[in-house]
Order: sequence, then structure tokens, then C-alpha cells
Amino acid sequence: MPDELLERLRRFQTDAFPLQRSLFRHLVDEGQHPLTLFIGCSDSRIVPYLLTGAGPGELFLVRNVGAFIPPYDQSQGFHGTSAAIEYAVLNLNVQRVIVCGHSHCGAIRALYEEIPAAAQNLGRWLDLGREAVLPMAESGTEVMRRTEQRAIVLQLERLMDYPMVRERVEARRLTLHGWHYVIEDGEVHVFDVALGRFVPAAEAEHAGTGPYHFGDPDDPDLLDASGVPLV
Repeated sequence: MPDELLERLRRFQTDAFPLQRSLFRHLVDEGQHPLTLFIGCSDSRIVPYLLTGAGPGELFLVRNVGAFIPPYDQSQGFHGTSAAIEYAVLNLNVQRVIVCGHSHCGAIRALYEEIPAAAQNLGRWLDLGREAVLPMAESGTEVMRRTEQRAIVLQLERLMDYPMVRERVEARRLTLHGWHYVIEDGEVHVFDVALGRFVPAAEAEHAGTGPYHFGDPDDPDLLDASGVPLV
């Protein structure tokens, strides 16, 4: 029986690598200097390099279930995601952080369903998205879309609790961007904090804005806790 993975590895070395040999040599000699930290869901349908048109050395990637970000206080235990954020900001000096969620997200749907008892780590991890859940009896298409977007902004808010992130954002050395990728349309919707909503990239004036504030509590147009309008 053919070993498909082995064949793919061989094709990379013989076909793909020679076309980028000088670039990889440069990245070894000079080190990596990515400008973007991309935090995305582990979903196999999300391909950051296709979405951004980036090449080797341009993105520092973090993938996890739901594109969630643990609290800075480490109250939930060990986190490769937190370590990657610290490394990207403090060591690599990235200039932007993208949190990219997407449509039909299994992690978001799981927030409305029962979790198998054996999935203890998954259950605790999903708690990082609980605040985005809407008080709905059924998780229909619109509820899912809104929850996915609310979860993205919730993670951006949590990023601002990382001291090194907040310091650089306030010094205008780092920008935060919330993206919602609609798989079936091939379009990314970016969060616009001024408008308080996600805007299709085809109509947006920028690739997303931050940090996040919610204004006067007496404002009838006040955003909810995730930054996405309640209505």
C-alpha cells in the first residue's frame, strides 16, 4: 500500500523546495522576522497562507481549537498559545496580531452542545469561549454566526490583558485585528471597532481595528460584552 505522506514529503524536497531554496537559506542565515502573529482555529479548512497571500517567514502561526486565547494570569494551566503570544511580541516584535475565527466552527457549535465526559481538556478549553454564547434555545445559522464573531472579539479583549500587548498597542507599535472567515463565500469579514460590527473585506476601509472600548453605558447603541451589537 503506497505511503501517501512519504510521497508528499519527497515531492516537497524534489519539486517545491528547489523553487524556494534561496529564500529558506536566507531565513536560516538571517533568522525569522515575521511581522504578523496569526492566531487561528485548528480547523483543516483554514489555510492562513492562502487567506493572506503570505510566504515562508511572513507569519508566526498559532493554531488551536476555536482560536481561543487563555487569560494572562495562567489560571487555566500550561498554555502553548500564551507562550507563543509572549514570544511573538517580546522576541519577534511583531507589528500586528490577527485572531481569525470562521463559519461552521465546531468549537463554537460545541458551546451549545454536550461535551463527552472523556473530553475533559476540551471541556475546560471551551470555557474560554463561554462568554460569547447567546441565550438562545437553538443554535441556528444566525446564532452561530453571531457567536463566532462575538468569540473573536472576546479573544481580542483578552489579548489586551497581556501587559506586553497592551503596552505596545497603546504605544501604537502593535495593532490587533479580528477576522471572521466565511468559508463558503471565500471572504473574510474584519471587525471595525468604530462601527461595532464585522465588515466584508470587499467593503472595509482597513484590515480591522483595536483596541476595544465600549463608550458611555447610557448610550443606546452600546456594544455588548464582546463588542458585537446585541441587536
